[in-house]
Amino acid sequence: MTNTFDWLPPLVLFNDHGGNWEAYLDVIYAWFKRDFVENKPVFQGRRLGLKRHPVTNGKEATFWHMISEGAIEDERIPDLRRCERIRWPKPVIENSEAPRVKWWISVKNREDRIHIWLEDEDYVVVLADRKGYLLPWTAFLVTRGHTREKLRKEYERFWKDRQQNG
Repeated sequence: MTNTFDWLPPLVLFNDHGGNWEAYLDVIYAWFKRDFVENKPVFQGRRLGLKRHPVTNGKEATFWHMISEGAIEDERIPDLRRCERIRWPKPVIENSEAPRVKWWISVKNREDRIHIWLEDEDYVVVLADRKGYLLPWTAFLVTRGHTREKLRKEYERFWKDRQQNG
């Protein structure tokens, strides 16, 4: 981790919590709750809502999407690298126009998705634009070269099209 971004908070490490998953889950959820339930972030002047449902074990859907991976909702698996970075999504969202931060809009399932990419950290936050409000959707580490290339192409295509179309 290069920590090119001095506004990124430190990682929340599993080993710092005695290797106890339940204790660690409580700690990372407390950070999530502080950043997304009690004090919502703002993306370029737009305040974010929260995708609460389905609520699992008393925790909102967005929380699970930020700390786990998998295509099937009920079968998502926690990813410690995502968990460690639970304090990152809010500052990433709020610093989307900082140097070395890339953001763009792509369409998925007929919905605009805003991607905010810290390429130097291989970290992406995704927001869903629900026409009138934004929802934090997920956040993840880019671990595969083809994913990195896909993101780079989406970013370049968005800004090229925006430049050409005004």
